[in-house]
Amino acid sequence: MMKNSNLHKMTFDGIRAFVILIALCLFLFIPAPAQSADDFSVTLLGTGMPVPAPDRFGNSTLVEAGGQRLVFDMGRGVTIRLWQKQISLGSIDAHFLTHLHSDHINGLSDLWLSGWIQTPFGGRKKPFLIYGPPGTEKMMANLWEAFSEDRRIRLADEKNPISGIQVDAHDFKPGVVYEKNGVVVTAFEVDHGELVKPCYGFKITYKNHSVVISGDTRYSANLEKAASGADLLVCEVAMIPEKLFEKYPVYKAIYEHHISPELAGKLFTASRPKMAVYTHLVLSGLPKEGIPFPTPEDVLAATRKTYDGRVMVGADLMGFKIDDTGVSIIEAPRK
Repeated sequence: MMKNSNLHKMTFDGIRAFVILIALCLFLFIPAPAQSADDFSVTLLGTGMPVPAPDRFGNSTLVEAGGQRLVFDMGRGVTIRLWQKQISLGSIDAHFLTHLHSDHINGLSDLWLSGWIQTPFGGRKKPFLIYGPPGTEKMMANLWEAFSEDRRIRLADEKNPISGIQVDAHDFKPGVVYEKNGVVVTAFEVDHGELVKPCYGFKITYKNHSVVISGDTRYSANLEKAASGADLLVCEVAMIPEKLFEKYPVYKAIYEHHISPELAGKLFTASRPKMAVYTHLVLSGLPKEGIPFPTPEDVLAATRKTYDGRVMVGADLMGFKIDDTGVSIIEAPRK
């Protein structure tokens, strides 16, 4: 038989290990505090396209300024990327949409609903504030009805505050759409094709600095004007081999709705941002048929044909800090 002293030691060791494990879990899942009011930063939450790839999630960008958290577009996986940064889903102050294509909104319902759960990863107690093009208010009203059963159950079972699931939606027109604590968000129309109207880009200004988010666009004079002299230009890009056009004509239609690296380079040359970073990378290929995917190096090489300034290809969770010294890169944490 095992001696009592050994049994007691094993029991004590097990309890101690369990306590340490719980402490570590609590430490790892403490939500990140909001930045100070003087900080101005950008995080690429998702840099991908509709392809459900594990390394590049759906298009989404986080801007933190004036002690606020603002999310622009909510593509697939936005909630995962936010929580990887230990940012509570319910801590986002306002949400913005460039347009209503599915790859820019298919993470919206997850962010809205999961952010309402009263846990460290959720915790929203105020209405979900969202600004978007015409159709946004209608979409949110329909989502409210679509998830009525989830809402009924959680209100009765979890006693979540009703205010945290309510929606404060606004359809906007070009111009200033949000202003608080010195942070100003201005929407401007871009060119995503004749049938995708309206489609918007955003300019976020704070303490004499600015960040411009292109939205989905071809070369746009409005974008060139908004990005002129910006600290950081977050720009989409598309690179699709012509061989794909023959086999899948839809690729040609997709390509014609986006900006190529060469035209993006011309845009950067005209607007001269302090830094440009590519996001929403529409890079298509078919390796099984001998058509490789374009690489980030291919994108940069094509851009260099028309631009000699500071530019890089973004990655999920890559961050940027903007201040009086310029734009610095915050290394993307490992996924």
